Amino acid sequence: MIGVFDSGIGGLTLLHEIIRQLPNEQYCYYADTENVPYSTKTEEQIKEYVDKAVNYFLEIGVKAIVLACNTATNVCVEDLRTRLSIPIIAIQPAVKVAIDNDTRELDGKRKHILVCATPITLRSARFQRLLDSLDANNIVERMALPELVRLAEKEDFGIDAENYILETLKQIDIQKFGSIVLGCTHFTYFEPIFYKLAPQLSIFDGNEGTARHLKNILNKLHLLESKRSQTPQIVFIESGKPTQNIQRFERYMEKIEKLT
Repeated sequence: MIGVFDSGIGGLTLLHEIIRQLPNEQYCYYADTENVPYSTKTEEQIKEYVDKAVNYFLEIGVKAIVLACNTATNVCVEDLRTRLSIPIIAIQPAVKVAIDNDTRELDGKRKHILVCATPITLRSARFQRLLDSLDANNIVERMALPELVRLAEKEDFGIDAENYILETLKQIDIQKFGSIVLGCTHFTYFEPIFYKLAPQLSIFDGNEGTARHLKNILNKLHLLESKRSQTPQIVFIESGKPTQNIQRFERYMEKIEKLT
């Protein structure tokens, strides 16, 4: 079984992609819905929440843990990898993917990349190291959109979300950008709105690359499940307890299916 962790329902967008690439596996999806959003929490609180989820995964014997929450990744991943012997796969903003796939120019200069994420992700040392490693500081601009987490958790994908994104995009010169990186798994639900408001921009997220990395790691360690399964089993956990509202998770999974 593979454990997938997120502060709420955002990580379901990554889980969907993981299942697409690894259809034979069984999954435990842990949503910390009691404490979402993490963008308003301290690093100490986030570490405490993640430790609770990780301990749950270890108790049920998962073979790998996926951090589907960029905020949790930035706060906890190095410590978890130091302490644990099982693979810890962590999502990160798909800046390299945007750099590799969008080479458009404006006035002889490469168009910029807009990275939308939570405030903790955008100001983290880990994110800065990513930009440094890609020599991307001069082409990447940050935009915090924490309200999208709250809207996604409310299943509000309509006019309120559109107005929020529109007002935020008005604060920048959109013409100098070639792409948007959605650096929070909650934000993937709003891709249709981004496409509507900025159809000239390419949109990237970290889901496909993270799922591929998980597959490669499990294959290298000979941990891939080879036995075919008709439908992957998914156990949904909310803040340490089996969910009492499976229909909610099913609605989100159906919505994600329509986005792909």
